[in-house]
Order: sequence, then structure tokens, then C-alpha cells
Amino acid sequence: MLDEALALPEPVASSFADMGVPATLVTALARRGITEPFAIQVRALPDGIAGRDVLGRAQTGSGKTLAFGLPMLARLAGRRSQPRHPRGLVLVPTRELAMQVADALRPLADAVNLRIAAVFGGAPYGGQLAALDRGIDIVVATPGRLIDLIDRRACSLADVSVAVLDEADHMADLGFLPAVIRLLDDVPAGGQRLLFSATLDRGVDKLVTAYLSDPAVHAVAPAASPVESMDHQVFLLEHADKVAVAAEIAARPGRTLVFVRTKHGADRLAKQLSKLGADAAAIHGDLAQNARQRALAGFTVGHPRVLVATDVAARGIHVDDVDLVVHFDPPNDSKDYLHRSGRTARAGATGTVVSFVVRDQETAVTRLHRDARVTPTSVRVRPGHHAVRQIAESGTPVPPPPAAPPVAARRPHAQRRRPQGKPRGRQRANAA
Repeated sequence: MLDEALALPEPVASSFADMGVPATLVTALARRGITEPFAIQVRALPDGIAGRDVLGRAQTGSGKTLAFGLPMLARLAGRRSQPRHPRGLVLVPTRELAMQVADALRPLADAVNLRIAAVFGGAPYGGQLAALDRGIDIVVATPGRLIDLIDRRACSLADVSVAVLDEADHMADLGFLPAVIRLLDDVPAGGQRLLFSATLDRGVDKLVTAYLSDPAVHAVAPAASPVESMDHQVFLLEHADKVAVAAEIAARPGRTLVFVRTKHGADRLAKQLSKLGADAAAIHGDLAQNARQRALAGFTVGHPRVLVATDVAARGIHVDDVDLVVHFDPPNDSKDYLHRSGRTARAGATGTVVSFVVRDQETAVTRLHRDARVTPTSVRVRPGHHAVRQIAESGTPVPPPPAAPPVAARRPHAQRRRPQGKPRGRQRANAA
């Protein structure tokens, strides 16, 4: 279905206004410097604005959020939702993605007087409950926390008329489909559904059949197609050299995103890199939400320049200007390879993807690259190898952090003066 959609002729490039986006939203987009729609938006927006169900596929960084967000905002504008009864729902697999979708849509929602909030696990209930009590028009949610809020009677989906399922295949990978099905069953029939997924396997096809009615199907990239602007490389090396080579690369001037397989491995490697002079932070599912937000926010502005992440965190990392992804540990399969690698070469930029491969992994990684339709260049390296140095010297330097405001020098604590002629306490006692 998605492959057939990819074969359709390219639509004629159009402006947001020509595709039916309301003038208020067009103005709000222009204020943010967004004037030309991306390919998935050109394909999907006219059907979405018209109220049709949409099944879409687009690579990371291709503009999916606006492809489903603009139709939702356009259709919901004009009235407010009742407390605890949102009219728009966006389901996402990770808390990071929930926050990023909400942050991307909030300025546009403000322009049409709609309120948006993100609800996700790992965060206190208080703020989310208060927002729902005030009345939220669009809720962006991870499935588990939303079910919890519904069970607490803090939220109802009875008024939802537009529902979006983003990265449905990742929902399936994480075992969330039963929760997704329960939530979609709570949404009244007859509303609009927009589903975006890289693939239709692992049960996603059943969601399409059960919940989408005669959907318009749009695709701008095949599920296993590497981004053309990525340079894929393999560093064949000894296990004992992995950390040293990683530290040499991580000291580069640009941002570096490093993927490992385990949470413990992420923490350990971040500490090792930091000790070797490449300041790094780790992000994985065991971290508290505020720690994950701090790590991602710091990496977004480039301080630290290195982020070590697990596969679970991969889909939640949407940071522009990441020009290097390092697979410190090989991914489980070609699909994970492409999802990890998709954190670079975003929005038309170029990027480099380097895989560290030790001897007993060579056969498996060769098969993985073949399945991903990637033909990397391979070189056997050690610390200081010219190929390592070339990567270590690459990247646009991240600007230094702003200087801290000078701290005013503290004046010496003035000695209090006693009234003239008044003796000290002991002197007074002796005098008495």
C-alpha cells in the first residue's frame, strides 16, 4: 500500500495557503520562518485539511508533525474543549517525542486560540492533572500515562474528533499496540484518523484496517531506504580500542550522537568519554524525566556535544545539526540501524554514520547493511588512524556556552562599631 503510494507522480509544489491551510496558521508559520512545505506535507495536507483519513510514511525530519498537526488545528479551531475532554489526540511512543510534538505545535495552536499539552510517564501527575482540569483542546500522549489518567477519571476521549497515531511501527516494537487499541476504541467512531508509520508489519496493518476508513495513502521514502545524504562507514577494530577510538572521535568540534545497546552501557560510556576529555551525557529509559530533559536540552544547544543513547531513546531524539552518528554497539537489525542513523542528515542536511565492528560481528553487520540497502566503506583502524582523525576533525564547531555574568566581589564584612565608651560584655561584667 505504501510502496504503491510512493510510485505515484510527484505533486506540484504548492504553498500552505494553496493547500487550504487557514490564513491565521499560514501567518503563524511564516513568523517561524516556515514558508515552503516539505514533500510529505505537499502530499498529505490537502487530504488532511479536507477531513479524510490519512495513512502516511515519511522519514524522520521530513515534516510529519505539521503534516498531521495543521489539519488537526484547522479542524478544531473555533471553539474550546470542556475540562478533561480534549477534542484532538496524538499518540506517540516516547515522552521525548510527546514533548517535541507539543512544542512544535504550541505556537500554531496559540495562533488559533487552542490549548495543547503533553502527558507522559516518568513525570509528576500534578501539572498534567491541572492542565486537563483547565481544559485542553489537544493532548499529545504516550499510551500508558493516558490510560492511567483515564482510569483516574482525569481525562475522557468521548469528545475526540481527530486522532493521530505517530510512529505506529515503533509503538508495535515497544509492545504498546494493546494499549493503543484500547485508546482508539475509546475514541468515538466517525472522526478523522491520521496514522504515520515506517512499515505496516507487526500488527500495524491491522490498525489501519480496523480504524482508518478509505484512507488517502501518501509516502515519500521507502521503509528501508537509506537517506542519500548520509555517508556510511565501518570501522573494523579490536574490542580493546573501542573506547579510545570513540573518545578521539567524540572530541570533535561538532555534535556526536553515540548509540549503545544497554542502559548500563550508556552510563558507562558517557563517564568514560568524559574522563578522557570528551564531555558526554547519557539518555535512556531508566533516567528520571528531568534528567532526560536536561541531557537532551544540553545536547540540543551543544553542551555537552556528545550524547550516548540507547535504542529506546533513539526515536525521541529530534535535534537538528547532528552531523555524526556512531554505532558503538551494532543495532539489532536493519530497521534499528536506519532509525538510529536517521538522527543525522535531517531536513536536507548531510551527515556521517560510523559503525564500530569487532571481528566476531563482521558477518552479522554485513548482513544488516545489506538489508538496510547500505553500502558502507570499510577500514581497519586503531587510535590515531588517519580515518579516525578525519572524523575527529570534522563537523561545524558548536558555539561556546554564553559566559556567566560576572559575580560582584563581596565586600568584607564590616565590623560593627560599639557606641563610644561602651565596654565589652566581659568588661561590663568585671566592671560590675
